Amino acid sequence: MKKVLSVGQCGPDHAGIVAFLSRHFPDVVVDTAKLPAETMEKLAAGSYDLVLVNRKLDEDYSDGLAIIKAIKADPKRGTTPVMLVTNYAEHQDAAVSAGALYGFGKLEYGEPEVIERVREVLG
Repeated sequence: MKKVLSVGQCGPDHAGIVAFLSRHFPDVVVDTAKLPAETMEKLAAGSYDLVLVNRKLDEDYSDGLAIIKAIKADPKRGTTPVMLVTNYAEHQDAAVSAGALYGFGKLEYGEPEVIERVREVLG
């Protein structure tokens, strides 16, 4: 089983991510974190094959890019693949500059290039 940590998604967006991953990657289990501290705690407690970070966390509207930077700055977690979940290309570019892989937006779940992008990480 591959493990994905979904960070900062609202209920409907989390359900969409779970449905997308389940449809295309049946051997994936999805865990959640609502806040930055919880994200770092979960990453410290176990390994994940992919972290999907919302651009703005639903719980407190904190910046997902800051979480990506924190993950990438952590010597033990910095190699963990991370993607930003946003429809905005400029935010994707900023995330890539911070060390993330190019992610996807919630309007792109069915796009072949998104499926392939995630397949490169999850197999």
